[in-house]
Amino acid sequence: MAKGTARAVRPFVDEDARDGDPSIALPIHPHQRSLMDRFTTCDRRPGLRLLHTSDWHLGRSLHGRKRYDEFAAFLDWLAETIERERVAVVLVAGDVFDSSAPSNRAQQLYYRFIRRVADSACRHLVVIAGNHDSPTFLNAPRELLRALDVHVVGAATEDPADEVLVLRDHEGTPELIVCAVPYLRDRDIRLSEAGEGIEDKERKLIEGIGAHYAAIVALAEQRRAELERHTPIVGMGHLFTAGGQTQDGDGVRELYVGSLAHVSPALFPDALDYLALGHLHVPQRIGGSETRRYSGSPLPMGFGEAHQVKSVCLVDLSDAGIEVTLIDTPVFQPLERLRGSWEVIAARLRELADAGSQAWLEVVHDDEALIGDLRERLEEAVAGTAMEILRVRDNRVLDRALAQIQADEQLADLKVEEVFARCLAAHQIPEEQHPELRHAYREILLGLEEADSKAE
Repeated sequence: MAKGTARAVRPFVDEDARDGDPSIALPIHPHQRSLMDRFTTCDRRPGLRLLHTSDWHLGRSLHGRKRYDEFAAFLDWLAETIERERVAVVLVAGDVFDSSAPSNRAQQLYYRFIRRVADSACRHLVVIAGNHDSPTFLNAPRELLRALDVHVVGAATEDPADEVLVLRDHEGTPELIVCAVPYLRDRDIRLSEAGEGIEDKERKLIEGIGAHYAAIVALAEQRRAELERHTPIVGMGHLFTAGGQTQDGDGVRELYVGSLAHVSPALFPDALDYLALGHLHVPQRIGGSETRRYSGSPLPMGFGEAHQVKSVCLVDLSDAGIEVTLIDTPVFQPLERLRGSWEVIAARLRELADAGSQAWLEVVHDDEALIGDLRERLEEAVAGTAMEILRVRDNRVLDRALAQIQADEQLADLKVEEVFARCLAAHQIPEEQHPELRHAYREILLGLEEADSKAE
C-alpha cells in the first residue's frame, strides 16, 4: 500500500539546542516562548506523540458512487501510520460519519479501526462528534469503549468536567489533558428570546462558544495544578473559525445561522498547547499559528478538492517545544475535473487514457457552443478505459436565467438556498422581505440538520 509523505513544520527551536548555529533559528511566537519557559521550569518529561485527524465522513458517496473501498484503504493506512510512527494519542476532531444514521458498513469500518488501534501500542483514542454525527449514536458504546482507552464525547455535557480528560501512561502517570469539546449546537450555547434580531443571535452564539471554551480550559488548568506536575493541555473542537479556507464542492456547511457566526482565533485560551480542530476540509493553520490547526479531511470530498494535498498532523510535545509534521495521505481513488470547451475536454481525456488513468471524472462544459450529444461523446471517449464519468455539467444551460426552467437542468445542480430564492421570485415576494425570510429558512434547515435521528 502506498505510504504517506511526511512534511515537517517546526514552529520553534530551543535556543540551547542550536549549538551556536544561527542558521536554524526560527521566529518564536510569545505564546510558544511561554511554553518553553514552562517546560524548563517543571519536571522533565519524555516526548509525547499525537496524531490529529478529522472529517472522515465514513459512508459518504460521490454523485451516487459508493466509496467504502477508499474509506477502508484510508483507515488501514492510518492504523499502519499510527503503529509505524509510535503514536501515543489519536485525536479525531469530528465528522466521523457523513450521516447521523450511518450504514452498517460504515459502522463496521469505524469499529474495526478502533479494534486495531486498541491492539496497537497507541495508548488513547479521543473522538468528538461533528455536525454530521449523531451525538447519541457516538455516545451509546462509550462506556464499553472506555475499557479500550477510547474516549468519546458526542455532545456538550451537563457537567463541563466530563469534557476534560486526563490521559495516563501505562504506569498511571498523567501525560496529557484533553479538552474534548464536541460540535456545540445552537441549543447548547444560546437561549432564544422573543424579538431577537439577527445580530443579537450571532453575538450570543459567539459569546456562548467563548464561554464554553473558557470554562473547559479553566477546569483543565485546575486539574493540572492538582497533579503538581506540568502536563500539556490540548484542545479539540468542531467549528468554523473566521478566515478559514473552504473549497468549492467540499460540502462544508455553515454551522450556525448568519455568516458572521465564525469564531475568532483569539477566542481560544492561551493555555492550550495545541488545538486540534475539525470541520474545514482544507488543511490549514488558524490565525497563522503552527500549533492551532485544522487537519482537513483525509480524502477529497468533492471534485473541487481533486488535486488538494490531504494530510494528517503528527504532533510531538516535548521539553524542547512542539513540532508539527504533516503526513500526506495517499490518493486511493483519483478524481479529475475537466473544464473548458469540447476541444479542451477531449484533449485531456486522451491524455488521461494514454496514461492509463483510473480516475472518476467530473466534466464541466464551459463554452458558448451548445452540444446536444455531449454525454454520448464523453461515453465514447472513455469507452475501453478504466475511467468513469460521475457527473456532466453544461454551463451553457445553467447560466441561463434562474427563473427559467430548462429541460437539461437538474435539481442536484442547485443549492437549497437557490431553490428558495426562486420560490421568493416566483411568488413575487417584495425584495425588502427577502433577508428575514432567508434567515428564517436557514434556521429551519439548521434545525433539521441538527435533529438527532438516534435520540429517543
